[in-house]
Amino acid sequence: MRKNDPEGVRSRILDAAAELFQDRGYSASGMQTIFEKADVTSGGFYHHFESKKDLGLAVIRERVAEAVQQTWIAPVVAAPSTISGLKSVFGSIASELDANQAVRGCPLNNLTLEMAYADADFQELLEEIFANWQRELERVIKRDQKAGVLSRTSPRKTAAFVIAVYSGAMAMSKVKQSSDPLRTCLSQLTDALQAA
Repeated sequence: MRKNDPEGVRSRILDAAAELFQDRGYSASGMQTIFEKADVTSGGFYHHFESKKDLGLAVIRERVAEAVQQTWIAPVVAAPSTISGLKSVFGSIASELDANQAVRGCPLNNLTLEMAYADADFQELLEEIFANWQRELERVIKRDQKAGVLSRTSPRKTAAFVIAVYSGAMAMSKVKQSSDPLRTCLSQLTDALQAA
């Protein structure tokens, strides 16, 4: 094992911070706690990040955006239809929440609710992730419309609706500490998309 592994250290800091931000929030995660969780010195930290804000933005770019891509976008794009993709995503997330017996919420939603109004740089980066998510869903919806699987509703509005339903369902699941709102909202969402 290499003793000098700068990329490994940087990755460890990002992972530790992402977990702390998810559990406690950005503001409540102190620098010393981040150093301890990542098992780095302050010097090791500042070799990779200029500040806590720099770290926070990197977590959004490199961990949160990637989670949205892997958990949401890729499975829906790969699915045979928008609705089957949504059923797969909602179902797998609900099953994961049940297995964990805890709902920490969506990392993107958590940071958006805490930081989007508080800091313009966070707001801009978070908005980019939502915009990309919406564009990718629009693309899948258009594909299904061309195939005659979905009716000709506005793909942009439908994509925004899907994201809003999921985000709200996750917030409700976090409050209830249950996957039930996610499952209930999936049922209503698929009914709405099929009836549109």
